[in-house]
Amino acid sequence: MIQRIQSIFLLLSSVVMGILFTVPFATSEKADTAMFSDKIYNVYDHPALMVLVILAAVIAFVNIFLFKKRDLQIRLDYLYITLTVVLIALVFFLIFGSGEVSTQDIGINENIVGLSLPIVGIICAFLANRFINKDKKIVKNMDRLR
Repeated sequence: MIQRIQSIFLLLSSVVMGILFTVPFATSEKADTAMFSDKIYNVYDHPALMVLVILAAVIAFVNIFLFKKRDLQIRLDYLYITLTVVLIALVFFLIFGSGEVSTQDIGINENIVGLSLPIVGIICAFLANRFINKDKKIVKNMDRLR
């Protein structure tokens, strides 16, 4: 059924990834580097970030409609979590580890909302995974009782 609680968590995961297109990860006082040419560092500043966010959002949304294939849902949920962890690592590497200019030189201000949204998506995915496993156990117990 689509009205299960894990569907809500998967939808929230997808929406969180969609919100990342509007919320910046960080801002800058100067437009010195290529990433901060517009003084805002968001998903649009690197093609890998955009691909990861789109893939994660699509996987989470498509996963809602795979309610009859719980094993595939669990695997896709783990793929979503992996993509989101890679996204977080890439964001931090591009902001702090690129080595172009130190963060104090250009005055980078981290946006806590933009940086925490992927973590919220991971939490929602873990909760969805938990409820998918509960459904799987319920169905297994019902088959055993027949």
